Amino acid sequence: MNRIVLVVSAVVLLVGSSALAQKSAQLNFVVVKDENGKPVRNASVVLHPVEKDGKQSKGGFQLKTDPDGKATFPGAPFGKLRVQVLARGFQTFGQDYDIDEPVEEITIKLKRPQGQYSIYDDKNKPEEKPKQ
Repeated sequence: MNRIVLVVSAVVLLVGSSALAQKSAQLNFVVVKDENGKPVRNASVVLHPVEKDGKQSKGGFQLKTDPDGKATFPGAPFGKLRVQVLARGFQTFGQDYDIDEPVEEITIKLKRPQGQYSIYDDKNKPEEKPKQ
């Protein structure tokens, strides 16, 4: 009798663990510079689950890229995931991804900051017509 209970328990654990394995994904990130494709090291990759109504869930995970610009997260839940990437000297990146494969490869290209527009800059003022 104890053997049957032990075997049934083992089967339930195996089935349960395989079901859990199918509902999570390994995410492989590569963060590179947009202008030349070189890796961005020590970039912060922040992951947040997104609810069905589009709102960001509480909690999340933070990763750091290695010298090759790579970061891996092995236990991402299937569904919508918001990915934000922050790195010194680059614009913040943000995008939602639908995670539906056991392994997802995500390449993120970071851009340098753009100049700000100001009405007070001389280069943005309209040219004055010379008086005659």
